[in-house]
Amino acid sequence: MRSGEQNPCPICDSVLKIIGSRRRGYIKEEGDRRILMIRRLRCTSCNRIHHELPDCLVPYKRHESSSIEAAVAGTSALTVAADESTISRWKQWFSAIAGYFVGALLSIGIRYGVQSVEGVSALPQSSLQRIWHYVGDAPRWLARVVRPVVNANFWVQTRSAFMSG
Repeated sequence: MRSGEQNPCPICDSVLKIIGSRRRGYIKEEGDRRILMIRRLRCTSCNRIHHELPDCLVPYKRHESSSIEAAVAGTSALTVAADESTISRWKQWFSAIAGYFVGALLSIGIRYGVQSVEGVSALPQSSLQRIWHYVGDAPRWLARVVRPVVNANFWVQTRSAFMSG
């Protein structure tokens, strides 16, 4: 199925042109491996290339976002097909980036004049609760965080500066 949605460039807000596609593998919560065809888009103004990811994926992560969400929230028994070291890395990643997500969501809310889900009150203590303050704690909350952060060009790159090229 092809997406008919036309998003503007997150860098300069210009038109994106489809230039092709590429395969993107991911692992579902049950452990099944799936392959998606991801559209590659080039900005007609700044010439940067972007990849259109569906909400079920988090950039640079190989598992479905619902798996990562279940692990970092820790609200129920995990049924995720991932080893303990992977789950530990997800928790470390989220712990390191959660404060940044809160700031990015606040900035996006200010930019668009949008209030949080619960209105203004005393901020909860944990970063996860502060994130839920903006996107709610219903299932798929991680997708509701990732999409605006990526589309506003606030996503922190995780690639090493020492990659050979």
